[in-house]
Amino acid sequence: MRPSKAALALITTSFIALAGSTSNAEIAVSANDGKMVLENGVATVRKEPVPDSVSVIELSGPSPRIIAELPAPASVVGPPSSVAIAPDESFALVTGAMKIDPADPTKAIPDDKLTVIDLKSSPPKILATLQAGAGAAGVSINRTATLALVANRSEGTVSVFTISGNALTPAGKVALGDAKSGPSHPMFSRDGTTALVSRDGDNRISVLSVDGSKVEYTKRDLFSGLRPYQIDTTANGDVAVFANIGMSGGDADTISLIDMRAKPIRVATTISVGQTPEGLKISPDGAYVAVNVVNGSNKPKSSPFFNDYGLLKIYRVAGTDLVPVTEAKVGHWCQGVAWSKDSKTVLAQCMVENEIATFTFDGKTLIKTTPIAMKAGPAGIRTSEP
Repeated sequence: MRPSKAALALITTSFIALAGSTSNAEIAVSANDGKMVLENGVATVRKEPVPDSVSVIELSGPSPRIIAELPAPASVVGPPSSVAIAPDESFALVTGAMKIDPADPTKAIPDDKLTVIDLKSSPPKILATLQAGAGAAGVSINRTATLALVANRSEGTVSVFTISGNALTPAGKVALGDAKSGPSHPMFSRDGTTALVSRDGDNRISVLSVDGSKVEYTKRDLFSGLRPYQIDTTANGDVAVFANIGMSGGDADTISLIDMRAKPIRVATTISVGQTPEGLKISPDGAYVAVNVVNGSNKPKSSPFFNDYGLLKIYRVAGTDLVPVTEAKVGHWCQGVAWSKDSKTVLAQCMVENEIATFTFDGKTLIKTTPIAMKAGPAGIRTSEP
C-alpha cells in the first residue's frame, strides 16, 4: 500500500518547516518506521502507512527537539542500531531492513537499503541510497570514518563499505552463516582492528578481524545468551555490552559484558534484566548502561506475560560487573536508547506511543521530562560515538 499524497505532502512540509543547520548542534538521529503497527501483540503492516522518515534531534538546547526531518527507508525489524553517525557528525547512515511487499500490501519483505545523509548541509539531505544485503539491519562506522559495516539479517552476511569523506563504496561481504544465522549488529572495537557481530539466529557473537578495508571472519565465536542483538562499547574500549533478547517466552532475559582487554576477549558477566532488552547504550562517560526492556508490553493483553509498560533500566559499569542503579516506566514496544554527550539526558523510543521519551539522569535517578512526538514509529536511534 502506497502512502497517500496527503501523507507525502505532510512529511515534505514538515521537512521544509523544521529543517535547519546541524553544524553547531549535538545531535541524535532517529529512524522512524511508518509501515508497521502493533495490533494485539502482533507487528502488522498499517492499513494506511505513512512514509518512513529520519529525524535529526538537537540535544544541546534546553530540551531535546527535532530540527530536521526527511523521508528515507527505515524499519522496526532488527535491532535499534539501524542508524550510525560519523564521529564528526557530518553524515549519518540509516538502514531499511523491510519494505511493503509490492505483490501483497498486507505483508512486509526484506529490503537492502542503506541511506547516506549529509548532516552538515542546511537542510540535511540524502546523498546516496545504496544496496547492502537482504534484511540490512545494524550498522556501524569505525572511529576514523574510513569503514562501515552493515549486518544483513536475512542472508547471513555483513556488508563492508569503504568511506572517503561522506562517500561510501561497496567493498564486499563477509559470510557468517546461512540465512538463518541472523547477523544483527556489527560494532568496531575502539582501535578498529576487531569487530563483533551479534547473531540472533544461532545465538552467538562472531569476531571479525579488520585490516584496512580487509574484513574477515576469524571463525571464533562468543556465547553470551539467547539471541544476542544490540552491542555497544565504552569510550575507552575496555568492555562491550550485549543485549540478549531471548525467545519471547515470558522468561527474564539478559545483558552480557565482554572483557575487551582479555586475551582472547571473552564474556565476563551476564545478568538478568527482564523480558526482551530491545536496545541498550553505554553512557559517553563509560559509567552506565541504559537498557530499554520491552517487559511484555508488546504481547497480547490476554497473555500472562503482558505488562502495560516497558522499563528503562540503568546499570553501573563496575570493572567487569554490571550493578543496578535505577529504572523508570516507559511506553509499549519501545526500541532504541541514546545519551547526551554529558551523560545526563537519556532518550527512549516507544513505537506504540509514536514518541521518544526523554529523561534527565543525575547518577541515581531518572526523571521524566517532555517527550518528543513523532509522525512515524521511532525504531532506531544513535548519536556519534564518544
